[in-house]
Amino acid sequence: MAAVVVLFGVIGAAVALLLVTLLRRGGGRTDNADGLLMEQARREQAHHDRVSFSARAQHGAMPTLGDHHHRRR
Repeated sequence: MAAVVVLFGVIGAAVALLLVTLLRRGGGRTDNADGLLMEQARREQAHHDRVSFSARAQHGAMPTLGDHHHRRR
């Protein structure tokens, strides 16, 4: 019984530590210019990936141009 209490205590302490760490980081946006440029580049890349790898784009392409063909090599 004591081992179960200790196990749940350790798990609870780990969860509490993770919550404190995440809340302390303050997930706000970047304030400096370099960070903003990096965020913009990542958003543009994600948009390009969503458009180019969608089901419509993959099924409308030639069989050798699809993602599946390049992954098999």
